Amino acid sequence: MQLRHWLASEPEALRSSRAISNRLIDALGAHEQLKGPIRDLAAQPLLLQALHGNGAQRRTALISLQQQLAATYAQAVLQELLDLLAAATDQDLPTAQAPQASEPSSQPGRSPEPASQPTTARNLRQHWQALQPILLAIGPGLALAASGALVLAWLARELDHAVFEGWGWSGGVVLVLVLGLIQALSLGPLKGLHRLWPLDSEQALQPRQAWRWLGAAWIHERHLEAALNLLVLLVLLGDAAAQLGDVVLRYSLSALATLAPAAILSAYWQLQRQWSGGAGPISALIALAAGLSLLHGQPLTFHTPLFSVPAWVLLLVFGALQLHWQLQGGSARSGTPLQRLLCSQWTWGLLFGLGWALITWGQTLLKAAGAEP
Repeated sequence: MQLRHWLASEPEALRSSRAISNRLIDALGAHEQLKGPIRDLAAQPLLLQALHGNGAQRRTALISLQQQLAATYAQAVLQELLDLLAAATDQDLPTAQAPQASEPSSQPGRSPEPASQPTTARNLRQHWQALQPILLAIGPGLALAASGALVLAWLARELDHAVFEGWGWSGGVVLVLVLGLIQALSLGPLKGLHRLWPLDSEQALQPRQAWRWLGAAWIHERHLEAALNLLVLLVLLGDAAAQLGDVVLRYSLSALATLAPAAILSAYWQLQRQWSGGAGPISALIALAAGLSLLHGQPLTFHTPLFSVPAWVLLLVFGALQLHWQLQGGSARSGTPLQRLLCSQWTWGLLFGLGWALITWGQTLLKAAGAEP
């Protein structure tokens, strides 16, 4: 009831998991046995949706949260947590029931019924119910980023016609210069940019922070990673003949396509992650080039005025550095190494790039087969 009062009187102060955890731990007082479960409950993104959502969104979040808690805690602790949720949200929740073991068939000569199919269907339904509130929560950010990509592409196209085409600059070089300028401003006049624009796993589920989905691809949290990404992007796009509008559109949409699955999995596993910069689009471009080079059996090299780099070299060097950054500093809130990789834009860029290379190679084979008499 105290939590419900806080939500009614000062909802903005309880928009983060840390704020909710601190208040609940203080309110528990001497009830030491519940502090651990309360901390775990407050760390779950579904709790924010259950407390601040409305209607069907709140109900769906509560049901998914109840299922996750039931798989973790004993009945006594589970019921305490459900009582807290029911009182805070003014929603009726079913009484916690201990899981019942399936009994073998008592009929002689008859084997037990296979339970794999019902169990699989039930697990899939539970996973989908847990994903539904996450998809609803990130919907505004996805919509804003997708529509913002179209607006930025139009603006870049008009700017290209007015300025850069007359100068003879390629779209890739202009994109690298813009990204470098934004990063440089975050070191000087706009020092707060590299802390303000990145998107973390909690902000990804808050509709009021949807604008971060649009800005996360344009600035890097780490300046060393920014320098590496800008250098690699210049190698990849320095000789590209595409117009600035097309380059900006592909960069923005690739960043969104690699960010969305990473954010969804981070929320599903309740991991603390942060995303910024162009690791996703860059990884996709490198994987596409390396994949086409492998499938066609021909070396693909990127040329610069100073040196030439094979696609497979970029794949190995860039991949090794990203693996180091993604796997360092493991903790309970950052997940297992595999989870950290699946919650990174670099991994999804690698998968999407290789997948697109396979599709392109397949299309080439179909065209060649259709051209034969």
